[in-house]
Amino acid sequence: MIRDAVVGLGAWSWIILGLVLIGVELLAPGIFFLWLGLAALATGLLDAALDLSWQAAALVFALLAVVAVITGRFVTRPKALPEQGEPYLNQRGQALVGRVFTLETPIKDGEGRIRVDDSSWRVTGADRLKGARVRVVRVEGSTLVVDDP
Repeated sequence: MIRDAVVGLGAWSWIILGLVLIGVELLAPGIFFLWLGLAALATGLLDAALDLSWQAAALVFALLAVVAVITGRFVTRPKALPEQGEPYLNQRGQALVGRVFTLETPIKDGEGRIRVDDSSWRVTGADRLKGARVRVVRVEGSTLVVDDP
């Protein structure tokens, strides 16, 4: 009964299916039903132009759906993000490498502290007096390794 109704509509059944699928995309966005809807619309247009059998139309729809989904993946693929202003957003210590700071506490027995903005960082390096200038050369975990500037 349903098959007879669908076959009786001919190309219009594919066009209606395409519009329904695009409508579903509007209700549940995910950019998947859009491509299936476009494939169904194209199948309807081809069916109207070539008067395809329902089996041929179903095969055309299957092929166009695969092509449309693959094409859609390439079209909606995220583009390369431009370089952001903060490349070390979650690696703050890496952003300090190469910068020069003043010791907040002296480095005794290889350990001391520097102040960076409102943070105090543990540093390791050769013993130096409080107020000495040091350059951050690398990061080891949450400790900055310093040397002469």
